[in-house]
Amino acid sequence: MGKLKGILRLIRPLNCLMMGFAVIVGASLVSFLDPTINLLLGFITSFNLTAASMAINDYYDREIDAINEPHRPIPQGEITPKEALIFSLMLSIIGFTASLLTNPPNTFIIAAIAYIISIIYITKGKGTGLPGNFLVSASVVIPFIYGGFTVGNVEPSIFLFAAIAFLSNTGREIIKGIVDVKGDKSHNIKTIAVSYGKKTAAATATIFSLLAISFSPLPWLWKLVSNWFLPPVILTDIGLILTSILLIKDNSRKNAKRIKNLNLIFFTTGLVAFILGTL
Repeated sequence: MGKLKGILRLIRPLNCLMMGFAVIVGASLVSFLDPTINLLLGFITSFNLTAASMAINDYYDREIDAINEPHRPIPQGEITPKEALIFSLMLSIIGFTASLLTNPPNTFIIAAIAYIISIIYITKGKGTGLPGNFLVSASVVIPFIYGGFTVGNVEPSIFLFAAIAFLSNTGREIIKGIVDVKGDKSHNIKTIAVSYGKKTAAATATIFSLLAISFSPLPWLWKLVSNWFLPPVILTDIGLILTSILLIKDNSRKNAKRIKNLNLIFFTTGLVAFILGTL
Protein backbone atom coordinates (compact mmCIF):
# COMPACT_ATOMS: atom_id res chain seq x y z
CA MET A 1 0.00 0.00 0.00
CA GLY A 2 2.88 2.34 0.82
CA LYS A 3 4.47 1.67 -2.58
CA LEU A 4 1.20 2.44 -4.38
CA LYS A 5 0.87 5.69 -2.46
CA GLY A 6 4.43 6.58 -3.40
CA ILE A 7 3.77 5.89 -7.09
CA LEU A 8 0.64 8.05 -7.06
CA ARG A 9 2.53 10.92 -5.43
CA LEU A 10 5.38 10.42 -7.90
CA ILE A 11 3.20 11.00 -10.97
CA ARG A 12 1.06 13.84 -9.53
CA PRO A 13 -2.33 12.53 -10.77
CA LEU A 14 -4.03 15.96 -10.84
CA ASN A 15 -1.44 17.29 -13.28
CA CYS A 16 -1.83 14.17 -15.43
CA LEU A 17 -5.62 14.47 -15.43
CA MET A 18 -5.39 18.13 -16.48
CA MET A 19 -3.13 17.22 -19.41
CA GLY A 20 -5.54 14.46 -20.37
CA PHE A 21 -8.47 16.87 -20.29
CA ALA A 22 -6.44 19.38 -22.31
CA VAL A 23 -6.55 16.84 -25.16
CA ILE A 24 -10.34 16.70 -24.83
CA VAL A 25 -10.49 20.52 -24.89
CA GLY A 26 -8.37 20.60 -28.06
CA ALA A 27 -10.63 18.02 -29.68
CA SER A 28 -13.76 19.95 -28.68
CA LEU A 29 -12.45 23.05 -30.47
CA VAL A 30 -12.27 21.11 -33.75
CA SER A 31 -15.55 19.21 -33.72
CA PHE A 32 -18.51 18.29 -31.57
CA LEU A 33 -17.31 15.81 -28.97
CA ASP A 34 -18.30 12.21 -29.45
CA PRO A 35 -17.00 9.52 -27.08
CA THR A 36 -14.75 7.95 -29.74
CA ILE A 37 -11.89 5.53 -29.20
CA ASN A 38 -9.46 8.14 -30.56
CA LEU A 39 -10.50 10.58 -27.85
CA LEU A 40 -9.91 7.94 -25.19
CA LEU A 41 -6.53 7.05 -26.71
CA GLY A 42 -5.60 10.75 -26.78
CA PHE A 43 -6.41 11.05 -23.08
CA ILE A 44 -4.37 7.92 -22.32
CA THR A 45 -1.40 9.27 -24.30
CA SER A 46 -1.35 12.63 -22.57
CA PHE A 47 -1.97 11.20 -19.09
CA ASN A 48 0.76 8.56 -19.34
CA LEU A 49 3.44 10.71 -20.99
CA THR A 50 2.82 13.43 -18.40
CA ALA A 51 3.11 10.83 -15.63
CA ALA A 52 6.33 9.51 -17.20
CA SER A 53 7.85 13.00 -17.30
CA MET A 54 6.88 13.55 -13.65
CA ALA A 55 8.71 10.35 -12.66
CA ILE A 56 11.82 11.29 -14.67
CA ASN A 57 11.71 14.78 -13.17
CA ASP A 58 11.70 13.38 -9.64
CA TYR A 59 14.60 11.09 -10.54
CA TYR A 60 16.75 13.97 -11.74
CA ASP A 61 15.59 16.27 -8.94
CA ARG A 62 16.11 13.82 -6.11
CA GLU A 63 19.04 15.77 -4.61
CA ILE A 64 17.29 19.13 -4.96
CA ASP A 65 14.07 17.67 -3.57
CA ALA A 66 16.00 16.46 -0.54
CA ILE A 67 16.36 20.18 0.26
CA ASN A 68 13.22 21.77 -1.22
CA GLU A 69 10.67 18.95 -0.93
CA PRO A 70 12.00 16.24 1.42
CA HIS A 71 8.53 14.70 1.58
CA ARG A 72 8.64 13.70 -2.11
CA PRO A 73 8.56 9.91 -2.68
CA ILE A 74 12.24 9.43 -3.61
CA PRO A 75 13.84 11.51 -0.81
CA GLN A 76 11.40 9.96 1.64
CA GLY A 77 12.33 6.44 0.55
CA GLU A 78 8.88 5.39 -0.72
CA ILE A 79 10.26 4.91 -4.24
CA THR A 80 13.86 4.17 -5.22
CA PRO A 81 15.49 6.09 -8.10
CA LYS A 82 15.69 2.86 -10.13
CA GLU A 83 11.99 2.16 -9.58
CA ALA A 84 11.12 5.69 -10.73
CA LEU A 85 13.02 5.14 -14.01
CA ILE A 86 11.45 1.74 -14.63
CA PHE A 87 7.97 3.09 -13.93
CA SER A 88 8.62 6.05 -16.24
CA LEU A 89 9.66 3.67 -19.03
CA MET A 90 6.47 1.63 -18.61
CA LEU A 91 4.31 4.77 -18.73
CA SER A 92 6.17 6.03 -21.80
CA ILE A 93 5.56 2.76 -23.66
CA ILE A 94 1.83 2.93 -22.87
CA GLY A 95 1.64 6.58 -23.95
CA PHE A 96 3.47 6.13 -27.25
CA THR A 97 1.55 2.94 -28.06
CA ALA A 98 -1.72 4.83 -27.58
CA SER A 99 -0.45 7.63 -29.86
CA LEU A 100 0.39 5.11 -32.60
CA LEU A 101 -3.15 3.75 -32.41
CA THR A 102 -4.84 7.18 -32.58
CA ASN A 103 -4.21 9.09 -35.81
CA PRO A 104 -0.71 8.18 -37.03
CA PRO A 105 1.72 9.55 -37.95
CA ASN A 106 0.56 12.99 -36.72
CA THR A 107 -0.33 11.98 -33.18
CA PHE A 108 2.87 9.98 -32.70
CA ILE A 109 5.04 12.85 -33.99
CA ILE A 110 3.36 15.42 -31.72
CA ALA A 111 3.60 13.07 -28.73
CA ALA A 112 7.31 12.56 -29.45
CA ILE A 113 7.91 16.32 -29.70
CA ALA A 114 6.17 16.92 -26.36
CA TYR A 115 8.18 14.12 -24.75
CA ILE A 116 11.49 15.45 -26.11
CA ILE A 117 10.71 18.96 -24.87
CA SER A 118 9.99 17.63 -21.39
CA ILE A 119 13.24 15.63 -21.34
CA ILE A 120 15.26 18.64 -22.52
CA TYR A 121 13.72 20.70 -19.73
CA ILE A 122 14.40 18.07 -17.06
CA THR A 123 18.00 17.38 -18.09
CA LYS A 124 19.20 20.77 -19.39
CA GLY A 125 16.55 23.48 -19.48
CA LYS A 126 15.70 23.59 -15.79
CA GLY A 127 18.93 25.41 -14.95
CA THR A 128 18.25 28.22 -17.44
CA GLY A 129 15.44 29.91 -15.52
CA LEU A 130 12.86 31.65 -17.71
CA PRO A 131 13.74 29.73 -20.91
CA GLY A 132 13.16 26.57 -18.89
CA ASN A 133 9.79 27.92 -17.76
CA PHE A 134 8.90 28.40 -21.42
CA LEU A 135 9.80 24.77 -22.16
CA VAL A 136 7.43 23.58 -19.44
CA SER A 137 4.65 25.80 -20.78
CA ALA A 138 5.24 24.48 -24.30
CA SER A 139 4.76 20.95 -22.94
CA VAL A 140 1.53 22.10 -21.30
CA VAL A 141 0.00 23.58 -24.45
CA ILE A 142 0.93 20.77 -26.86
CA PRO A 143 -1.93 18.54 -25.59
CA PHE A 144 -4.43 21.14 -26.90
CA ILE A 145 -2.91 20.80 -30.37
CA TYR A 146 -2.68 17.02 -29.97
CA GLY A 147 -6.40 16.95 -29.16
CA GLY A 148 -7.20 18.55 -32.50
CA PHE A 149 -5.31 15.84 -34.34
CA THR A 150 -7.10 13.06 -32.45
CA VAL A 151 -10.34 14.01 -34.24
CA GLY A 152 -8.98 15.52 -37.44
CA ASN A 153 -6.78 18.59 -37.79
CA VAL A 154 -6.11 21.71 -35.76
CA GLU A 155 -8.15 24.88 -36.14
CA PRO A 156 -6.62 28.38 -35.76
CA SER A 157 -8.74 28.93 -32.63
CA ILE A 158 -6.72 26.25 -30.81
CA PHE A 159 -3.66 28.49 -30.87
CA LEU A 160 -5.53 31.25 -29.01
CA PHE A 161 -6.44 28.83 -26.24
CA ALA A 162 -2.88 27.51 -26.28
CA ALA A 163 -1.54 31.06 -25.86
CA ILE A 164 -3.73 31.62 -22.79
CA ALA A 165 -2.54 28.34 -21.27
CA PHE A 166 1.09 29.15 -22.12
CA LEU A 167 1.03 32.53 -20.41
CA SER A 168 -0.81 31.40 -17.29
CA ASN A 169 1.40 28.34 -16.82
CA THR A 170 4.57 30.40 -17.25
CA GLY A 171 3.38 32.57 -14.37
CA ARG A 172 2.89 29.47 -12.23
CA GLU A 173 6.34 28.12 -13.13
CA ILE A 174 7.92 31.39 -11.99
CA ILE A 175 6.02 31.10 -8.70
CA LYS A 176 7.42 27.57 -8.29
CA GLY A 177 10.86 29.16 -8.55
CA ILE A 178 10.06 31.23 -5.46
CA VAL A 179 9.11 28.06 -3.59
CA ASP A 180 12.34 26.27 -4.60
CA VAL A 181 14.91 29.04 -4.04
CA LYS A 182 16.97 27.20 -1.42
CA GLY A 183 17.50 24.01 -3.39
CA ASP A 184 17.83 25.84 -6.73
CA LYS A 185 20.63 28.03 -5.34
CA SER A 186 22.53 24.98 -4.14
CA HIS A 187 22.44 23.51 -7.68
CA ASN A 188 22.98 26.76 -9.61
CA ILE A 189 19.52 26.78 -11.17
CA LYS A 190 19.04 30.33 -12.39
CA THR A 191 15.35 30.99 -11.86
CA ILE A 192 14.15 34.56 -11.72
CA ALA A 193 13.76 34.20 -7.95
CA VAL A 194 17.38 33.04 -7.59
CA SER A 195 18.88 35.56 -10.04
CA TYR A 196 16.82 38.66 -9.24
CA GLY A 197 15.01 37.97 -5.97
CA LYS A 198 11.57 36.86 -4.88
CA LYS A 199 10.01 40.31 -5.32
CA THR A 200 11.01 40.49 -8.98
CA ALA A 201 9.85 36.93 -9.53
CA ALA A 202 6.45 37.73 -7.98
CA ALA A 203 6.08 40.79 -10.23
CA THR A 204 7.08 38.81 -13.34
CA ALA A 205 4.66 35.99 -12.52
CA THR A 206 1.90 38.57 -12.08
CA ILE A 207 2.65 40.06 -15.51
CA PHE A 208 2.25 36.67 -17.19
CA SER A 209 -0.97 35.97 -15.28
CA LEU A 210 -2.42 39.35 -16.25
CA LEU A 211 -1.48 38.78 -19.89
CA ALA A 212 -3.34 35.46 -19.80
CA ILE A 213 -6.35 37.19 -18.22
CA SER A 214 -6.31 39.91 -20.90
CA PHE A 215 -6.49 37.24 -23.62
CA SER A 216 -9.28 35.25 -21.92
CA PRO A 217 -12.29 37.30 -23.22
CA LEU A 218 -11.15 36.99 -26.85
CA PRO A 219 -12.64 33.53 -27.56
CA TRP A 220 -16.07 34.83 -26.50
CA LEU A 221 -15.68 38.21 -28.22
CA TRP A 222 -14.63 36.50 -31.45
CA LYS A 223 -17.63 34.13 -31.12
CA LEU A 224 -15.44 31.05 -30.91
CA VAL A 225 -17.32 29.83 -27.82
CA SER A 226 -20.82 30.00 -26.38
CA ASN A 227 -22.00 31.97 -23.34
CA TRP A 228 -21.38 28.89 -21.20
CA PHE A 229 -17.71 29.85 -21.43
CA LEU A 230 -18.17 32.99 -19.36
CA PRO A 231 -18.99 31.84 -15.77
CA PRO A 232 -15.98 29.51 -15.27
CA VAL A 233 -13.57 31.82 -17.12
CA ILE A 234 -14.67 34.78 -15.00
CA LEU A 235 -14.11 32.65 -11.89
CA THR A 236 -10.66 31.71 -13.20
CA ASP A 237 -9.74 35.33 -13.94
CA ILE A 238 -10.89 36.55 -10.53
CA GLY A 239 -8.93 33.76 -8.88
CA LEU A 240 -5.73 34.61 -10.77
CA ILE A 241 -6.12 38.31 -9.99
CA LEU A 242 -6.60 37.64 -6.27
CA THR A 243 -3.65 35.24 -6.07
CA SER A 244 -1.47 37.75 -7.94
CA ILE A 245 -2.35 40.45 -5.40
CA LEU A 246 -1.62 38.07 -2.53
CA LEU A 247 1.74 37.12 -4.07
CA ILE A 248 2.81 40.73 -4.54
CA LYS A 249 1.94 41.47 -0.90
CA ASP A 250 3.68 38.37 0.44
CA ASN A 251 6.28 36.56 -1.68
CA SER A 252 7.46 34.24 1.07
CA ARG A 253 8.06 30.57 0.27
CA LYS A 254 5.04 29.47 2.31
CA ASN A 255 2.66 31.87 0.57
CA ALA A 256 4.11 31.18 -2.90
CA LYS A 257 3.57 27.44 -2.38
CA ARG A 258 -0.05 28.05 -1.36
CA ILE A 259 -0.65 30.26 -4.41
CA LYS A 260 1.00 27.73 -6.73
CA ASN A 261 -1.50 25.12 -5.55
CA LEU A 262 -4.45 27.52 -5.75
CA ASN A 263 -3.55 28.45 -9.33
CA LEU A 264 -3.67 24.79 -10.30
CA ILE A 265 -7.31 24.78 -9.17
CA PHE A 266 -8.03 27.88 -11.22
CA PHE A 267 -6.37 26.30 -14.25
CA THR A 268 -8.86 23.45 -13.85
CA THR A 269 -11.80 25.88 -13.95
CA GLY A 270 -10.19 27.40 -17.04
CA LEU A 271 -10.23 24.00 -18.74
CA VAL A 272 -13.88 23.62 -17.76
CA ALA A 273 -14.56 27.00 -19.38
CA PHE A 274 -13.05 25.83 -22.66
CA ILE A 275 -15.12 22.63 -22.65
CA LEU A 276 -18.40 24.34 -21.71
CA GLY A 277 -17.76 26.98 -24.35
CA THR A 278 -18.16 24.37 -27.07
CA LEU A 279 -21.75 23.57 -25.97
